[in-house]
Amino acid sequence: MRKKAKVHDHVVRRVGELQRDLIDLSERIHSNPELGWHEFKAAEWTADFLEQHGFTVEREYLGFPTALRAVFGTGRYRLGLCAEYDALPELGHACGHNLITAISCGAAVVLADLADRHDLTIEVYGTPAEEGGGGKIEMLKRGAFQGLDLALMAHPGPVDSAEAKPFAVGHHHVSYRGKSAHAAAYPEQGVNANDAFVIAQVALGLLRQQLPGTTKVHGIQTRGGQAPNAIPEHTEGRWYVRAETLTELRGAEEKVRRCFEAGALATGAELEMTPESEPYSEFRTDDRALDLYVRHAKNLGRRFDAPAEQATMSRASTDMGNVSQIVPAIHPYIGLHCYPDSNHQPEFAKHCVGPAAERAIHDGAASLALTALDFVGNHLRSERNQYVGQ
Repeated sequence: MRKKAKVHDHVVRRVGELQRDLIDLSERIHSNPELGWHEFKAAEWTADFLEQHGFTVEREYLGFPTALRAVFGTGRYRLGLCAEYDALPELGHACGHNLITAISCGAAVVLADLADRHDLTIEVYGTPAEEGGGGKIEMLKRGAFQGLDLALMAHPGPVDSAEAKPFAVGHHHVSYRGKSAHAAAYPEQGVNANDAFVIAQVALGLLRQQLPGTTKVHGIQTRGGQAPNAIPEHTEGRWYVRAETLTELRGAEEKVRRCFEAGALATGAELEMTPESEPYSEFRTDDRALDLYVRHAKNLGRRFDAPAEQATMSRASTDMGNVSQIVPAIHPYIGLHCYPDSNHQPEFAKHCVGPAAERAIHDGAASLALTALDFVGNHLRSERNQYVGQ
């Protein structure tokens, strides 16, 4: 117990020493929001930070301009920390990815101090385009994350919530092509691509009665026409379909597609419906690691007793779910104590800097580092016991 207390004290003290630099990194990213696949400044600042702390950094990792992989140590146990840094259109860092980067970098540097003693290889993955682009999925397809003993990250939310239970999600771009015409003089010559969207949305509204209660369909029309006296010939939108699992998602997407096909059939417009990324998977949590995280977070003063209706950020879809399908992983949510302000609101972006955000950086980094150390320690004890049993 004394040894564990010593390690705990070291980790907390070391995070405290890094705190000012971690806050600076977080606030720089927050002040310069960049959309998915274009996080050039954030990726560079993250790489610079890790290099300054002894990591070997591979920029433009696997050919992605804003991805990176930073490595410290050559130990047997590989720990992967994910740093997300993309922002939302017009909302900036209203999901708090600036904090994710700071938390993961802080945990990584602390673990690097202990890498030799605990036989560790520490890997930080800078992962672009989580907000709809499926950056981690594209990285997986090129070999990232393979063979990790544990992948970790902590995501900000309005309250602390331990287990990620995200929906699987498919992201779709929808467009209709019709024919323009003067809306008063020659309307019979037009093919109204906007009407196609109206019909599709009515069909989606009626479909909801036949969908499971956990299936969610939502989207926006991004282009509706050019002038009120010109029949729209080209309309576009972005639609998401969510379900409990990838298997359920496939069935729901087929029904949703038929609704958009109805719009094309009724109006004569041509439909094009294409995925914006591969589907995000449901999450497979490593319960052993999550139990460790909760214990360490509680020791730092975190509470996991928020009412269920406040803790629903844990249902938000994430491409970290796809990573969890191939390696042990956790994705807890660390609270900013700001409910009812919540993710993807401009008010939440304001909470992602300031005292609550700074506390989240400290507690998140320390909790992830301590979780990783205990996780590896438990592996070692298990292996020793197995050896003695033989």
